[in-house]
Amino acid sequence: MVAVIKTSSSIRGILTYNENKVEIGKAECISAVNYPLELEKLNFTSKLNRFLKLAELNTNAKRNSVHISLNFDPSENHSKEKLAEIADVYMEKLGFGRQPYLVYQHYDAGHPHCHIVTNNIQRDGKRIDLHLLGIRKSEPARKEIEEMFGLVKAEGRKQKEQFSLNPIDVGRVQYGKVESRKAINSVLNKVLFDYKYSSLPELNAVLNLYNVHADRGSEESRVFKNNGLLYKILDQNSKPIGVPIKASEFYRKPTLKFLEEKFKTNDAEKQSCKKNVKNAIKLAFFREDIISLEKLSKILEQESIHMILRKNNEGQLYGITYVDHKTRSVFNGSSLGKEFSAKGIQENCAMNILSIERKNQNSIANNSENFQNIELKEYVKENLADILLRGEKINDYVSKQFKQKKKKRLYKGI
Repeated sequence: MVAVIKTSSSIRGILTYNENKVEIGKAECISAVNYPLELEKLNFTSKLNRFLKLAELNTNAKRNSVHISLNFDPSENHSKEKLAEIADVYMEKLGFGRQPYLVYQHYDAGHPHCHIVTNNIQRDGKRIDLHLLGIRKSEPARKEIEEMFGLVKAEGRKQKEQFSLNPIDVGRVQYGKVESRKAINSVLNKVLFDYKYSSLPELNAVLNLYNVHADRGSEESRVFKNNGLLYKILDQNSKPIGVPIKASEFYRKPTLKFLEEKFKTNDAEKQSCKKNVKNAIKLAFFREDIISLEKLSKILEQESIHMILRKNNEGQLYGITYVDHKTRSVFNGSSLGKEFSAKGIQENCAMNILSIERKNQNSIANNSENFQNIELKEYVKENLADILLRGEKINDYVSKQFKQKKKKRLYKGI
């Protein structure tokens, strides 16, 4: 468990934040402690007034509001009752056991967590000291609670672990809907909240790596017309298997409406991550052995960037999507710039091939006249397919300087 404590001078702002989450279905108030009324009978005003009345008892306190989040490992799935119990024990050990506080379970992240809203002004007007609260009381409380409730320990764990998720074992789940839902859910919980994608194809670029696909259906289908969304498991040939499951059947309700909100926020957040992918591709092309899409893909994989080639039924490449596992961002090639699109990458590969040919030969066989009259880039555009095919043969080329010279046999007279 990881506890994060923030203090403020505005209890209204903290309460509004959590209540807004409740209103849009991304949180739920699961507990109200030291309130005169039961949780079901409390509205926003009654929740706020309890804090404001205490704050009035000490107007000298500059920071009188406390906002705490308790964060749990993604593998843990606690009930509302257990979360409320953990919160109660934590607040007691923190010295806030007699204070009014509200507990909110949030559903807007890839890991289970809850928020606690309270203040530090007591009934006698004295304030609870907030100085070094995390070190003095929160850390010891966290360790005790981990042992008490058998929680995954935060001690010694990296704050940001590398992405680790195995593709769904299709052999185990294709026959049962319950197993399918559980398998898909494990992938969704990680990808939906950890990755920055701004369209359904970009999301599917990541999901497909783990044998999951989000599908709106055909334009004539009832699912598409009702703005529905289905999640499917893919086999080794990227073909759907088993029974599709509606988005609304999953715990976090990853519907099309939910995704469209993520598209907007993700699009802004991932802009700063473009440089990582662009620089990796540019550096890759400095290497002389980059003469094909396959080799470029292998080099990018070493930088934790997955390059997905999109081809039509005839096998022609029409698009590239990049999944950057370091920044957890997904980009359509054209959004990075023309040179990173499918056409741009192919042209760069072709230019690289011609460059190697020119180094290995004094002139390009059968094409010297073309280079006297046509600019190199124009030549590449017109002969792209032919040049890319030639690239497969470059590795077989042996420069003259490395060829062994035949030794002349000397015949001595007898």
